[in-house]
Amino acid sequence: MSFIVTRSDLLAPQKEQVDKLMPYLVQVLRAALGSVGQGVRLGNVHCVSAKRGWWTTQIKDEIRERGGGVWLVGKVNVGKSNLFECIFPKTGADNSSRISPTALQTPNPQSHGRQDVLLPPPQPERRFPTMPTVSHLPGTTASPIRIPFGGGKGEVIDLPGLARGSLEEYVVSQHRSDLVMRQRIKPVQYVIKPGQSLLISGLVRITPSTPGITVLAYPFVPLTAHVTSTEKAIAINTQTHSSGVPTIARPGIGQKMALAGSFQLQWDVTKQRAGPLTSSSAAGLSVNALPFVVLAVDILIEGCGWVELTAQVRLKDMDYTGRASKFPMVDIWSPNGDYIAQRQPMNGWLLGKTKVSPAGRARPRRSMKGVKKNQKLANRK
Repeated sequence: MSFIVTRSDLLAPQKEQVDKLMPYLVQVLRAALGSVGQGVRLGNVHCVSAKRGWWTTQIKDEIRERGGGVWLVGKVNVGKSNLFECIFPKTGADNSSRISPTALQTPNPQSHGRQDVLLPPPQPERRFPTMPTVSHLPGTTASPIRIPFGGGKGEVIDLPGLARGSLEEYVVSQHRSDLVMRQRIKPVQYVIKPGQSLLISGLVRITPSTPGITVLAYPFVPLTAHVTSTEKAIAINTQTHSSGVPTIARPGIGQKMALAGSFQLQWDVTKQRAGPLTSSSAAGLSVNALPFVVLAVDILIEGCGWVELTAQVRLKDMDYTGRASKFPMVDIWSPNGDYIAQRQPMNGWLLGKTKVSPAGRARPRRSMKGVKKNQKLANRK
């Protein structure tokens, strides 16, 4: 089994940046697998982008070399059909390396549709076969599609997408397609001060619960975010107050808003976030010498994206004896308290920032203070 991140161009703007994320992705995948993932070898994780052409040639060559049945399994609108078109080995027949005839045996056409038959008959092998239809609409691939290659060496099977969740049931019909991220989000930094909350299109509310803590939020979602007072955010989220804040929530679901959980900003990202304080070309301070720590967490919204949350905490206010109550906390509300989870932060905000090299910085402009006065004095002499 191989794990493929189909739209890796949504994670970072450059291929080299995505490649550097591989250890992080493996770590997150292992954590998602739970106790089972601790003993699983995860050397078969691939980051590809059919849109940008990242690593699709390598996957295609591997499929052509290995042969056999290749099954594409994943959720709706994650790019399976688009990936199918990019990795399918479009080659002529290769009779020198056939697999067993029974492996690709065409079933009786009359059996298609029976409960004991899982797949339809394979298509006749062609040099340029008809690829699955690529569409942003969910459910475009309504049934399995089998296309053989290599003169019987193997076949690629595109399966219908698994359900992404039922969050779209709480969205007005004309905005349900807005839940799908189709291009990389360039997030805006939102400052959530004490007494404020972050609203995401009226569906999700993020409220810091630790007193005196300012939280920075970076939404990587294709929805509209808005910071307002917590009192007003509650009224909008529960639909007891109308305002000009953009919302796509379906009318009448305000009573279904419930607490999804209280989440800790428990991961230390001080080294990544300290900026010039720890840079060797600037202050060059050690992380341990700083009087503060920067803590973060990624809040996941099922089938939509994530929100990166960070907060700076004074070191004297921290307690590293294991008492989690010292970590900043946020309360998150969503329909029925579902569709929310957390993960180790990816620091996606830093991936999109433009780095300026020291050689590229312009020379500081000379101060003109007193220059004209000195010139007048010189002219008088």
